[in-house]
Amino acid sequence: MTRIYTARFAIGQIVRHRDDAFRGVVMDVDHAYDGPAGETGLVAADQPFYRVYALGEDGGFVAYAAEAVLEDGRSVLLPDDAERWFTTDGLGHHAPLDEQLH
Repeated sequence: MTRIYTARFAIGQIVRHRDDAFRGVVMDVDHAYDGPAGETGLVAADQPFYRVYALGEDGGFVAYAAEAVLEDGRSVLLPDDAERWFTTDGLGHHAPLDEQLH
C-alpha cells in the first residue's frame, strides 16, 4: 500500500529545529528525502523534507531538514529579525529578502 504524506509546514512558514540548531523560513518541500542515498542518518527518508532559509550568527544559509526534526517557530522570530531578513505577505508568510513569495 502506498503511503500519502501531507506536509505539516507550508512555504513561507517559520520553523525551528527541535534541538535549536537553527530557525528560519520554509522555501521548498519535498514529499520524501531527495538527496544522496544513505545520508539521512537516523531520520526516516520517507517523510517530507524541507529546504529552510535559516539564520545564523554570520548570516543566512539553506538547511535541508526532515519534518520529524522541525517545529513551528513563529514565536521565536523577533520582529527586528523578521524585518532584517524577510519580506512578509498579508497572510504572515515569509520569504528571504532577495526572493519573491509564491
